[in-house]
Amino acid sequence: MSTTFQLDTSTSRANPTPAPMKRLTVPKLRKRKQDGVTAEPLVMLTAYTARQAQLLDAHCDLLLVGDSLGQVIYGLPSTVPVTLEMMANHGAAVVRGSYHAVVCIDMPFGSYEGSPEKAFESAAYLLKQTGAAAVKLEGGEAMAPTVEFLVRRGIPVMGHVGLTPQAVNVLGGYAARGKNDAEAEKIVADARALDEAGAFAIVVEGVLEEIAIEVTGAVACPTIGIGASAQCDGQVLVTEDMLGMFERVPRFVKRYENLAGTISAAAAHYAEEVRARSFPGPDQCYQSG
Repeated sequence: MSTTFQLDTSTSRANPTPAPMKRLTVPKLRKRKQDGVTAEPLVMLTAYTARQAQLLDAHCDLLLVGDSLGQVIYGLPSTVPVTLEMMANHGAAVVRGSYHAVVCIDMPFGSYEGSPEKAFESAAYLLKQTGAAAVKLEGGEAMAPTVEFLVRRGIPVMGHVGLTPQAVNVLGGYAARGKNDAEAEKIVADARALDEAGAFAIVVEGVLEEIAIEVTGAVACPTIGIGASAQCDGQVLVTEDMLGMFERVPRFVKRYENLAGTISAAAAHYAEEVRARSFPGPDQCYQSG
């Protein structure tokens, strides 16, 4: 039994009527890179809620429902404890809140590594539950057969090489990768394997700039950098990091706003008025007559 996803045309606060907009597709994004060159870099940000998706959608080519939600939303120490159900719930919210960008969902740790068949079961669940267009998984050459298995069965896959957060326990931390020849060669080989397996794009995270540039030139599909190089075919950041919601962020993050300070100041102002009994005022109260 198939599920048909329809746009909510209500005018509620949660689902305001969007301006007419045609959603991008995976093939269109893949074709942005022609003869090794992407004329206009791809823009990707993370999104975890419907409202966040509404605010970001018109500005992005892709919205990534990242397993970083484990840390950003749930306060977990890493992405490892994130579950398939968590990704499905947030993925569905982001799809409901977006009408333009391609929505891609991270496959959480333990949901795809066991076998290609297990990966297909997990990926099919995510796409059925959410209406998203694609999934993302971490790993290089070892995951290439799985990527090919999924793509051949109609599931678009984004790869992820370099610093792979789900492997933090093996890597021993979040330090940049590719600082020696062996690591650098493996990152390039991993990217080539994913490209040949049919990945429509590859995230390149936390690597030396020259390696990111080499990877971008070595693969036919677009690369999306995070802590990599402006010469990648696109860029992604965790939205909350970019908006200044946290005091500590990775070195490669640029803060475009300081929303943590704005929110804290607004809460302080609200608390002050409540304690002074100046809120609610006449404009916020219902009167008889």
